[in-house]
Amino acid sequence: MGEQSDPPGTAQSGQSRPLIIAANRLPVTRTEDGWAASPGGLVRALLPSVRDSGGKWVGWTGIADDEASLDGPIHLEGIEMHAVPLSASEIEDYYEGFSNDTLWPLYHDALRDSGYGAGDWEAYRIVNQRFANILAEIAPPDAMVWVHDYQLQLVPAMLRSQRTDVRIGFFNHIPFPPSELFVRLPWRNEIVEGLLGADLIGFQRRRGAENFAAVAEQLLDATVEFDDQPGDSRSIGVISRPGSAHVTRIGPFPISIDVGEFEELAAGRSTRQRVSSLRTRLGEPEVILLGVDRLDYTKGIGSRLKAFGALLDEGRLDPERHVLVQVATPTREGVDHYREERAEIERLVGEINGEHARVGYPVIHYFHRSLSLEDLIPLYRVADVMLVTPFRDGMNLVAKEYVATRLDHDGVLVLSEFTGAADELTDAVLVNPHDDEALKDAIETAVAMHRHERRSRMEAMRSLVVEHDVDHWASRFLAELAG
Repeated sequence: MGEQSDPPGTAQSGQSRPLIIAANRLPVTRTEDGWAASPGGLVRALLPSVRDSGGKWVGWTGIADDEASLDGPIHLEGIEMHAVPLSASEIEDYYEGFSNDTLWPLYHDALRDSGYGAGDWEAYRIVNQRFANILAEIAPPDAMVWVHDYQLQLVPAMLRSQRTDVRIGFFNHIPFPPSELFVRLPWRNEIVEGLLGADLIGFQRRRGAENFAAVAEQLLDATVEFDDQPGDSRSIGVISRPGSAHVTRIGPFPISIDVGEFEELAAGRSTRQRVSSLRTRLGEPEVILLGVDRLDYTKGIGSRLKAFGALLDEGRLDPERHVLVQVATPTREGVDHYREERAEIERLVGEINGEHARVGYPVIHYFHRSLSLEDLIPLYRVADVMLVTPFRDGMNLVAKEYVATRLDHDGVLVLSEFTGAADELTDAVLVNPHDDEALKDAIETAVAMHRHERRSRMEAMRSLVVEHDVDHWASRFLAELAG
């Protein structure tokens, strides 16, 4: 089930159905010359299907009180894009408030306390209804509408109440929490009912699908049947409710990356030249370790730095032979939790460098900025060990990006057990990032691993990532939705 050969946007009957994408953000950026396409593997995977099927894209421009919606659709790269207007107060309440202060921490194991403001919920409901209304208005007959992520969980049911002819898919890019956490949400029933308006809900992991099934059974007296045994990473479940003829299918659809793009850039002459220069500028260390994360408390950057510092303190790593490069991309800097996280990370970097750096050669090279792919891929190529150790993550595509760039099949990935990527990249050095001693041991194991073992593990991971790229992910989900 789901492994059909039809291209994205094509139903089993062979009749092309328009594909409409709805996401919090449009894949565009406003420039002095108009609109430019925003980069990203997800966008590149879906744009051809949207364009070829005569579909459309719906989302916010990223600018408060933007009047783009008053000017009609944005036409870019052959696609019609419809801007959803958001006021500054709605951004504060719907996006920063309910989406990122309520849902984000709750869905990430409640690592931080959630806020439960009634005003934030009302803004979330209003914005979701606005998305649904625009979708209902612009979707062609019998279209497939694919709604993305936790900001828009009410949209499926809101859209279904207006358009029974369309097929509705929803993909949750972040984890879905276990019932004992989810039921803390005062509007828990409304969220589940909103999602059950979809024909198909995709999650990064089987566990996410099972968690959602459990809350649907508990809160709405739904019945859930999976088509095979628990633990199967591809199984599809069917959720039905008393008195309703509508059923919702759920299942794991692990997202991936545009492997070809990463391979092409990794093999380029410019990248090769920069890799050689980077190693020299880092002091020609024996082993370069790398972390690349958004500066988010879920990513476990502080625990990773502490583990690295402790290994240096204990003499298990040598500051003249081992260096760490940590990229922390700025995000949500107006939120207290994120300002506190940045301050703590920068304190740790200063403390560890103060203890172990040599003149002109810090043992931790820290970058608090966004990097383009052209700047990031040389770092992936120069890194001997990649540290991906979040406390909780839906997938974590950085792990797959690193693997895709290892054209020589060398390098070691240290990977948190609590990422979706851990289900697939089982040849990584898997670790529980909540266990300080285990994290230190995993880093030391990676640094000391013999070349033959490194190559064997990386070759297996590269084969999986190449076979299951972002196009495979999109095609599988859309084939299942069309069916």
